[in-house]
Amino acid sequence: MQEAFLRRLFAKVSCGVCGQKYDTANIRILDQEDGLWVLSVHCSSCGTQGLIAAVVQEGNISEVSTELTEAEYTRFTSSGAVGMDDVIEMHGFLKEFDGDFSGLFSEE
Repeated sequence: MQEAFLRRLFAKVSCGVCGQKYDTANIRILDQEDGLWVLSVHCSSCGTQGLIAAVVQEGNISEVSTELTEAEYTRFTSSGAVGMDDVIEMHGFLKEFDGDFSGLFSEE
């Protein structure tokens, strides 16, 4: 696996202290053996330094692990992305929602 790819991948990790994403320039690969990668990270925001140990393997995911039923999985994977109208509709609902989840989900 190329080091540049790993730097981009781990740049999506947030600093455990301040929450800032790591800059790719502040990620150093220290070692790699049998899919175990050890990286050194430095947060440019708060100055915290740390180590990341991760198992990274190439290949395709052969099976999806989920608690959804097959019908639910099909429904959600085939539905479109959340759009602006969906967000506005949910905002309106939440603005008026009284917090009664029992009443909301009851089968009456």
